[in-house]
Amino acid sequence: MRKTILTAATAALLAGALTPATPALADDPPPPPAPALHHIRYTVSADGPIWARIYYRDTEPVMFSDYSHNPFQFSPRADVDLGPGQPWVLETMLADPEMWAMVTVQSGEAPNFPTPNFGCVLEVDGVVVKTGSGPKGALCSLRNW
Repeated sequence: MRKTILTAATAALLAGALTPATPALADDPPPPPAPALHHIRYTVSADGPIWARIYYRDTEPVMFSDYSHNPFQFSPRADVDLGPGQPWVLETMLADPEMWAMVTVQSGEAPNFPTPNFGCVLEVDGVVVKTGSGPKGALCSLRNW
């Protein structure tokens, strides 16, 4: 009797070990859809010819701490010549423009070099949402920095 129970138990264990696993009936829910991307257009101008430094956002960090630890990774710089009829324009796509859309300009010349008036325009999905201007530089952002 004992041998029969032991043989039956061994057979049951072997059958369970050799049976392929079947997937669970309840699968994990699908991941949420990616956020909609918004078309961003930055335009920077100057009333006179000048060499300028422009910082802008064309990518978003996955987590704010990524930005916090290395903001310049997400804020590239363009060194450009601006002037009447010679604006700098960049188009990109961002998921959260209220948080991340930003362009700023300042003179790349020496501090005592006379500067023309700078201007910037921030468009989201074809709508102008922010403008800025100033004699030393300009900032266009929906977020207060």
